[in-house]
Amino acid sequence: FFFFLIMWSNNSTDRPTAIDNSLPEIELYESSRERKEIENKADLYTIITATEHLERAYAQDAIPHNDYATECNKLLSQFKIAEKAALGNRMTTETFMKVYQMDCPRATHRLLVEGVPERVKNPDGPGRSNVAATVADTVQHFITTMDAVKLDQRAVDELQPLVSDLMNALIQLPDTPNDFGPNHKVQKWLVKLNAMRAVDLIDEDDGRQLYLDLDSAYSEFTRYLRAKT
Repeated sequence: FFFFLIMWSNNSTDRPTAIDNSLPEIELYESSRERKEIENKADLYTIITATEHLERAYAQDAIPHNDYATECNKLLSQFKIAEKAALGNRMTTETFMKVYQMDCPRATHRLLVEGVPERVKNPDGPGRSNVAATVADTVQHFITTMDAVKLDQRAVDELQPLVSDLMNALIQLPDTPNDFGPNHKVQKWLVKLNAMRAVDLIDEDDGRQLYLDLDSAYSEFTRYLRAKT
């Protein structure tokens, strides 16, 4: 069908044009501000879509875990920044996805619930080959996150990346049990922050509870390390 249509279009001397030049051109925006808003929404749309494709590829074993984790962390770090720029106080990401008819259940779970790449227990993974460096990174992330909370940082777009980095460091540790307390405590706060918008603030009570939970998780983490030596 398409072959005959193309042949007809090439041979016809009196064929209709695909574009009616008599019609006025439709502008998508009327100002640089509107253009920026469209570009910001496009960035957020792209990150969500890319995360969905990445999760599908990983589920189909089409990408190695290390490559998956690297790209997933990159998308996670970009997500909150793009969300704040595109949506601000106007709507949530869930509403944005409904408005633009985005069917991305895997991206929703990864970006708005988990906040870290899928974990794989691998006895030969990178955490095994350099345990000392992994432990040092985890300690540093604990200290950085606790200092931020102690200094009264309350914005979600400031706290969520710190908690996400801490969670990602914790899951790199080899031999930790499935019910490892620090993981559950940090994961609880990561889920809470992921459910909030980038422009939101946690209140004073949440700030105090977050610091208490981090301090408790850090103490349990150091006890675990001492027991392993």
